[in-house]
Amino acid sequence: MHFKLVPSFLILLFCATIYGQTATEIYLFDLVKTEDNYVLKNPINISNNKGFDNHPSFTEDGKSILFSSVRHGQMDIARYEIFDDYRTWLTNTEANEFSPQSYPKKKKYFTAVRFEDDGTQLLYSYSYKGKELEVLIPNLKVGYYLWLDSKSLVSFVIGDVETLQVSNFKNKIKYPIQKNIGRSLQKIPYHMDIGSDLISFISLEHEEPEIYAINPRSSDIKYLADPLEGSQDLTWTSDGSILMGKDDQIYKLKPGEDKDWTPIIIESDLPFKNITRLLVSPNGNKITVVVDE
Repeated sequence: MHFKLVPSFLILLFCATIYGQTATEIYLFDLVKTEDNYVLKNPINISNNKGFDNHPSFTEDGKSILFSSVRHGQMDIARYEIFDDYRTWLTNTEANEFSPQSYPKKKKYFTAVRFEDDGTQLLYSYSYKGKELEVLIPNLKVGYYLWLDSKSLVSFVIGDVETLQVSNFKNKIKYPIQKNIGRSLQKIPYHMDIGSDLISFISLEHEEPEIYAINPRSSDIKYLADPLEGSQDLTWTSDGSILMGKDDQIYKLKPGEDKDWTPIIIESDLPFKNITRLLVSPNGNKITVVVDE
């Protein structure tokens, strides 16, 4: 299995060049709840190659992880089988593909952002068998996205100002609900103090970034917390806590209860640095962590 070099966040948004950027790896940990905190244990390097590995997402059943990775000088999509400790390639196209996710209720398909050499950047659906390819939202330059259900999603849309937009495939409509947002879009687990059917995003509208909960269907919005300084990626635990990474440490904050970000325990001797993207598994007992090589 042969991997090469790396694009960064800005390359995903604006450029097809994928050379000369910081290389990253994806680790999978057990996520263990203690009385008042969390512990990360038993790290496994699920990408394990030279170059850029990023954008991990769990399949709906929690048994696999999809991620983007460089192969032969371009970005393709790979899948890691958790219980079999096995990786396979899912795409091998002339374009660069990023941000893979399961297609809700369509077990034979997944979705990913496809970046063409001419700068076209659209969201596609792919068959796991590699035979079918379809544009899902024409004329919408999607950077990142999050499925709400099989008929609707929210997207980080690239433009003069980055916007949060809802696409409803059943009604064939799309509409913006926020502007000046960060790249991290996450579903919020049900919590009494927050509610349900909500997603979180980081707003960049004010002088300092802020984390909000929003109902994508009604646009009702609620301030939750200030993000960890210098961090732009977050994930949610099953008890309603937010995790964010910075340098070689991961921090926890539970909106409505915690006043400050508290470091959690990482049981590993590996020299992690520059922790960025985090994602907790559907059942809450695993977490993926992206770090610099």
